[in-house]
Amino acid sequence: EVQLVESGGGLVQAGGSLRLSCAASGFTFDDYAIGWFRQAPGKEREGVSCISSSDGSSYYTSSVKGRFTISRDNAKNTVYLQMNSLKPEDTAVYYCNAVRSSWSGPIDYWGQGTQVTVSS
Repeated sequence: EVQLVESGGGLVQAGGSLRLSCAASGFTFDDYAIGWFRQAPGKEREGVSCISSSDGSSYYTSSVKGRFTISRDNAKNTVYLQMNSLKPEDTAVYYCNAVRSSWSGPIDYWGQGTQVTVSS
């Protein structure tokens, strides 16, 4: 059974930090790029960061650059999102996504999400 399980969310004051984890099982983790997305109430889901399956290269949306760091530990089948200098506008449900290409199209999986709330 494929599973992506996020953890590490919670309530934090502005300026604080959280580290989210995404633990994967049921598929070949090393073959998948992993991304973090978030969805705030009343807003569309947006991509926050992703890390490649091959060379560990990463991408960040402009609003989190310099504050968030994505990393992966293939030995533990886990991806992390270190979030520093949190702002109230970072409040959202954070989801991780695993994706790889295949001859029939992309294959992707989603976690159930973890709530991050940043108070002002």
